[in-house]
Amino acid sequence: MRILLTGGAGFIGSHLLDTLRDQGVEVTVVDDFNDFYAPKAKRANIEPHMGTPGFDLVEGDIREESTWARLDPSAGWTAVIHIAARAGVRPSLLEPQLYVSTNVDGTAAALQWASSAPEPLPFVLASSSSVYGDANSVPFCEETAVLQPVSPYGASKVAAEELVETWVRAHGMRAAALRFFTVYGPRQRPDLAIHKFARKISRGEPIPVFGDGSSARDYTHVQDVVQGALAALKNLLDGTLNERVYNLGSDRSISLDTMISVVEEAVGRRAVIDRQPNQPGDVRRTWADLGRSQRDLGYAPTVRFEDGVADFVRWLRSQ
Repeated sequence: MRILLTGGAGFIGSHLLDTLRDQGVEVTVVDDFNDFYAPKAKRANIEPHMGTPGFDLVEGDIREESTWARLDPSAGWTAVIHIAARAGVRPSLLEPQLYVSTNVDGTAAALQWASSAPEPLPFVLASSSSVYGDANSVPFCEETAVLQPVSPYGASKVAAEELVETWVRAHGMRAAALRFFTVYGPRQRPDLAIHKFARKISRGEPIPVFGDGSSARDYTHVQDVVQGALAALKNLLDGTLNERVYNLGSDRSISLDTMISVVEEAVGRRAVIDRQPNQPGDVRRTWADLGRSQRDLGYAPTVRFEDGVADFVRWLRSQ
């Protein structure tokens, strides 16, 4: 098996890379090591694989034709897993054109390359719960929820999903879009709440808390997301995937105040709270309906939030 993995040096991508390589899969990573957060952290994520047989790195921007020109689509590939994206709701409000360019144009470029193989390559897209926006009914169900994103990031992921659907119709491509729900765990981006809060609480610094603490998220450990993504890939390759879109969450919506309490417990120190107004782009709640993923993928998240946060804090202290 030979996989092209875009964004393979980032948080989720590098965990996928680790698992694929542990399974003996050949992997080529495409990553541009941009400065959204420290490029050296992303290089450290893939360092154990550098120079090992069956691993290759193509350093380049997925939007650029020159990046794809370095990859031969007829060279025995099995599938594409497309993780590369500009991530984050709040930053997307500041740089919407960058998010649209990377997440929409970049996805189109990846799809075009995959469809230029002798047979269109199976394609797995990393999408996001942000496509649901502030949906009125919970949990969010793929079949019934109306997509109403409230940020350029969410809108860019809706567009990416539509591009995948277009390639399926136009080229007969086998594809799946996986909607990740607030992924956390070792290597999490430093701008995300659990990482930021754990770091600041450890130092005795105030943590910015937007709103009254009642907003809630479906926090999903990165290892559960990896297992769900690989199950989707397997079924895609077997020809047994019944649907196009799947939620990957934990089936548990946790309030902001509860999340802070769990981080405090893991760190062993109380937080200094800096209450601030709600931010544009924030939603009240996310919560994944996992019925479809359980039925088709056998997806069953195993990491309890409390255990996952403790695991993350141990990793953070090791850095």
